[in-house]
Amino acid sequence: MAVEDSPDYAERLTLPWWLWLCGLGLAALLALELWLGAGGVRAWLPFVVLLPLTAFGLWWAGRIRIAVTGGELVVDDAHIPVRFVSDAVPLDAAGKREVLGVGAHELAFVVQRPWVGGAVQVMIDDPADPTPFWVVSSRDPVRLAAAIEAAKVSGPAPAHPR
Repeated sequence: MAVEDSPDYAERLTLPWWLWLCGLGLAALLALELWLGAGGVRAWLPFVVLLPLTAFGLWWAGRIRIAVTGGELVVDDAHIPVRFVSDAVPLDAAGKREVLGVGAHELAFVVQRPWVGGAVQVMIDDPADPTPFWVVSSRDPVRLAAAIEAAKVSGPAPAHPR
């Protein structure tokens, strides 16, 4: 995968603050329930274990990065050259729901985050790839689709000398 110094588009699908608050609040409530006024190890162990594990889980759920760079669409560790993209369609919440519901395909590549309303449906035109399309959550689907289309027009970036 070629990586340029500045991507054409980049975003990270982090969790909103209220999900962090709810998740850590529920973990603290569970730790309080396990503690229930007991002394010794039961007084501190639930907090030491549950709160960091919950924080790690919340961080992990929001780690997905999306970028259009070097002539490729990169979603987490998956990438596809934009020359294999026939179309990129921005979707609002209703369009995303339709594509993931009645318009779903069993071979589609989906990176969907329920806390992100929009998405982009990326139609794939590669005879060697059975994947008909990608559905990628995005906070700014119009900009992501435009970046994919612009990368198709500009072609792959020249290789950097080493």
